[in-house]
Amino acid sequence: MGINDQWRNQRIVVIGMARSGVAVAKLLHHLGANVLVNDSKPREKSPEATQLEELGIRVICGYHPEDLITQEIDMVVKNPGVPYHIAPIQMAIELGIPVVTEVEIAGKLSPAPIIGITGSNGKTTTTTLVGLMLEQGDVPSKVAGNIGQALTEVVQDLTPDEWLVAELSSFQLKGAGDFHPRIAAFLNLVSAHMDYHKTIDDYADSKAKIFQNQTAEDFAVLNWDHAHTRALGESGTIHSQMIWFSAKERLDQGIFVEDDWICYHLPRGELTRLLPVKEVKLPGTFNLENCLAATAIALCAGAKPEGICQVLSTFQGVEHRMEFVRKWNKIKFYNNSKATNAEATKNALNSFTEPIVLIAGGLDRGIDFQELIPFMKDHVRALVAYGQSAAILEERAKEAGIEERVIVAEIEAATDTAAKLAKPGDIVLLSPACASWDLYTSFEERGSIFKQAVHRLV
Repeated sequence: MGINDQWRNQRIVVIGMARSGVAVAKLLHHLGANVLVNDSKPREKSPEATQLEELGIRVICGYHPEDLITQEIDMVVKNPGVPYHIAPIQMAIELGIPVVTEVEIAGKLSPAPIIGITGSNGKTTTTTLVGLMLEQGDVPSKVAGNIGQALTEVVQDLTPDEWLVAELSSFQLKGAGDFHPRIAAFLNLVSAHMDYHKTIDDYADSKAKIFQNQTAEDFAVLNWDHAHTRALGESGTIHSQMIWFSAKERLDQGIFVEDDWICYHLPRGELTRLLPVKEVKLPGTFNLENCLAATAIALCAGAKPEGICQVLSTFQGVEHRMEFVRKWNKIKFYNNSKATNAEATKNALNSFTEPIVLIAGGLDRGIDFQELIPFMKDHVRALVAYGQSAAILEERAKEAGIEERVIVAEIEAATDTAAKLAKPGDIVLLSPACASWDLYTSFEERGSIFKQAVHRLV
């Protein structure tokens, strides 16, 4: 039986639509599975339901039926954002029915070797860099996953001569079983998504699953500068070839900075100077880490050094990630809406020497933001806070000695207020340190509203 034939007549329940749920349902149906899709959202908020039904896929919206999961079900494919505590997932676990995410299905079906990239911060930038480096380095590839298209939207169009470059979240990896990337990267770990994972150990273990099926023929790319990833690499649990990267220390082997040059020394290779750090276009130490990680991955995948240098010296960033928006009245505006945790905001603040008017706030996840105080003290001249976390962020700014502190209702008002508080030569930085879901459907929507408000300034 071929890899595509194994799904024929399988009884599969897909829980949660969204992009990946719809994509995996369509693919499994195409491969002959008997697919049922269920989403707790009401029908009027589930426009995807109609297109699935037109293909002959049964869809149930608005609730989770008590009899949704029975012993006759062969597999449950869970949308990554759907929590594990809901009744149908718990029933499947009790009955011993495999509960996976879309990444597991894509991994089984992909004829191309996979590059998997995870981490609390920097995933999208690193994934984008890798895709560009492979393109410039004459290595065929497609980028998908938590960025762009869903994995199951692209796997059937791949060939064994390509790479599938996948940005992967902890939500996706927690549901991985046999998933086996040829190259896997773990960039960093900070406390995040505790409302989903409940403990930092579950969060860390979910991300570490990216390495669980690797062998000595594979590559694991790890950050030497972060305590957790270094400890993981030294734990003896990773069985692939480890390639370290460091922005702070010279390494005997790996990708590192020496004498202000990016250098690499890979197994069975010579020490090579790649590019002066000053020629890297992306600002900030955290982006230098992303560049080093991407370089390591691209080299392992066979990209040419000239193509890697071309990307490093020209790539200016991904939308909503330290994105320069506009200079107005001698004030520069930056959109860093993707900063959904305090660590990302710390990194952003540390990237500037100019005084900053910081716009921050969003979903309250019970974070106290104490770690931001020294960075606010060193970099922030004024704070504009909004959303559920506004009061606690305003309190931290007060503790940091920031005198100009304003609380507003939403991003548009925050932008106008920040523009009034800023002085010529200042930076106005949207770097929320919080998820967007109290007011906005995504960090992309939040960032787009900010950019529109900036461009309206006259």
